[in-house]
Amino acid sequence: MSAAEDIQADITRTRSELQATVDELADRLDPKANVLRALEEAKVALADVQRRVQRTDRGPEDREPTTTGWVVLGVGAAATAAIVTTVVRKI
Repeated sequence: MSAAEDIQADITRTRSELQATVDELADRLDPKANVLRALEEAKVALADVQRRVQRTDRGPEDREPTTTGWVVLGVGAAATAAIVTTVVRKI
């Protein structure tokens, strides 16, 4: 390969890597994608709570809950408790 072809190949590879980086950053900064990821993590945490209540072991295909999952699950539980408390007080 000539020097010009090497340079062109390098430019093409660099553009491809840059596009992949930009796509990944766009996904990380997308609010809808972040909400969906957080909800998925909360589902994993809720499944872990259910397993603990039922005293069953986590299977090999079951994911480990993350801190994000626990936080989202806790915030959801607190919000639900606040709404129920407000409704009960108005009755």
